[in-house]
This record gives sequence, structure tokens and C-alpha cells, in this order.
Amino acid sequence: MSSPTILALASEVKGLPYLEECARQNCHVIVLMDEKLKNDDWPWDSISEHFSMPSVRQQPDVTHAVSYLARDRRIDRIVGLDDYDVETAADLREHMRLGGMGASAARLFRDKLAMRTQARDASIKVPDFTGIFNYDDLRTFMARTPAPWVYKPRTLAGSEGIRKLHSEEEVWRLLDEVGDDKSFHLLEQFIPGDVYHVDALTFKGEVIFALVSKYGAPPMTTLQGRGIFTTRVLPRDTPEVKKLLELNKNVVTTMERDFGPTHTEFIRAEDGTFYFLETAARVGGGNIEWLIHAATGMNIWQEAARLELADLRGESYTLPDIRNHYAGLIAAPSKVPFADTSAYTDKEITLRPKSEEFASLIVGSPSYEKVKSLLASYAERFTRDFLAH
Repeated sequence: MSSPTILALASEVKGLPYLEECARQNCHVIVLMDEKLKNDDWPWDSISEHFSMPSVRQQPDVTHAVSYLARDRRIDRIVGLDDYDVETAADLREHMRLGGMGASAARLFRDKLAMRTQARDASIKVPDFTGIFNYDDLRTFMARTPAPWVYKPRTLAGSEGIRKLHSEEEVWRLLDEVGDDKSFHLLEQFIPGDVYHVDALTFKGEVIFALVSKYGAPPMTTLQGRGIFTTRVLPRDTPEVKKLLELNKNVVTTMERDFGPTHTEFIRAEDGTFYFLETAARVGGGNIEWLIHAATGMNIWQEAARLELADLRGESYTLPDIRNHYAGLIAAPSKVPFADTSAYTDKEITLRPKSEEFASLIVGSPSYEKVKSLLASYAERFTRDFLAH
């Protein structure tokens, strides 16, 4: 297969190195994007064709559109560039009988209730939880699991829509407000602790690369509270990292990920116990791909494309050379659009992401302590320079 056709679904501008690598490998690259994105800064030289529609998340419109395109184009693979596109892409693969992750498999990476149930059944520790269906089951859960609890949408990304509830009265009041949408949520034990993410690549069911990082504060706290968000790559030889690498391998195996990237989160409770929180069959968002690049020299989006094409062509895959440096990411909502970070001049700064909403920096160094100290000092400065008070 010398020149396969790759169709990418894009509800956000993401995964540009993926598209570039596909083009470099002589693929015919089609991007189906949201109408609002058609004038954005895409790598147009790498895109063979592009089409837009009001929303690539809207079914059955997307299936109709892609089926129309397929009349005179033989589509070989479909990829979702954003987390919300993962499930749509899986539905299309099922519909068109194409290779890659199908709808049932994708659900384990999108539906928080499905992934928790699958993990629990495989004896992976998860916070106690319940789906919101039978009210007697809900009462039993609240009786056995002390408040507070976390109310989570089953298929939204990140911290979106998550609420912390402190009493049964709050739960019943919220469910009355939500109405018929309540079953699209779950209720979970709140466990305070440190939150970690493991960003990995899998090929033929084996984890071939994994990098462990730790958030400065839980994303729900920082993003919903509009505070400072940080994450940093951890020293690779510590007991906690070794434990998390083992847990991540168990999660990937349990969710039956065959090939591609994963972004998986765990929490370490105050007693030292690690619990699985959630996983996604995608490259981590929020500039985490550039955190990985600063630490390893590897562009994980590019490698995701190489994995896809190796699987499509039945070829082998070899990781690029990986360096064992450290990296950190800091971001904060900015009181002015496109915040100017030029006053930050340390040579360890590897990237200054441009954003209308956030001020962000990524740093990289052979020294873990240097990265840690830079993030600490930047957190104080970001509070003064960018946060609205």
C-alpha cells in the first residue's frame, strides 16, 4: 500500500505533526474539520484535501458526510485528532468496516463508567463509584462511602462538568436539576491526594514507551478554580514511577489497546495507595505533547502517525532515540489575551505556547531539580503577572 488515504476528524486544531508525518510517508491526507477552524493555521502543504461542516461531532451528519466522500475515495484509516473525535472516529470505522479501534473498544477510553467497571473487574484499584440508574443502588453507595463525592459526566474530557458534593441532600437536589441526563453521569468517592499522568505508546498490545509526570495540583482544582496549572516529568528510577509504569501497563492491557497513544491518570491517596482515575486513547492535551518532547526529544504525535501506518501496512515499528531529560509545563488563565512571556528569559524555556486565554511556558533540562525550582518560581511570578485578582 504505497499511498494510503488517511481521513482525520478535527473538532479542534490538534495533531498537526500527525498530519505532517502522514504526508511525509506519501499518504493522501483528508481533514474533515469544524467550520470555525477552516481559516486556522493548519499545515496546508501536508493536507491533500480538506472539508468543513458545522460540527464533526454531530451524528448522523458525520457518517453521511464521510460516506459521501467515500463514493470516489478509498479511505484506508480514520483518526480523531481531539478527545471528542475519538468516539466518532471509532463509530465511522465500525460503519465502514475499517481497521483500528472500534466503537466498543473506544468506549473503554471515553466512558468513565465503562473504564472504571473494566478496571475494577480486572482487580485494578479504583475509587468506589456507582452509575446513576437505580436509586436503591445510589443510596447503598452513599451509605457505604462517606462524603464528599465527585459527580462526573461520563464522556466529557478533563475536569469539564465535574462537581464535588458534600451531602446526600446535594446529590438528590442535583439529580432533580439534571433530570433525564442523570444516567450520563456517575458518582464517585472523593480521594484527596497527588495526581499523576502516564503518557505512553503501545504497539501490538505492548507498551513500548511510557513517561510518568506529576501534576502540581489536581487538574480539577486548578482548571475549575482558575489557578496555576503545572506538571513535571518525574525521576525515572523512583519507586513511585516504577509502580505507576506497572499500573499503566495493567490498564493498557485491561482496556485492550492494540496500538497508538494513551494518556492515563492515577491518584496516590494519603495512605500511599494508588488508584486508577481515567485513561484516553489519544495524545495528552493542554501542551503535554510538548512537555514530552522537551524531556525526550520525541514528538509523540509524529510517532502516533508512524504507529498507525506501521499497523496499516503490516510493518514493524521502532522507537526513535529517546533522551532521559526532565521537563515541566506551567499554565494560567491570563487577564490579557495572548500574554507576553518575553520577560521570562531562562535558557531552559523550550516553548512559549500562544493562546488567547492562557499564559504558558514549557521548560526542559537534564536536571530534575532545575525543572522543579523553575516551576516553583514561575508559579509565583505567574500569579503576579497574569492572573486576574
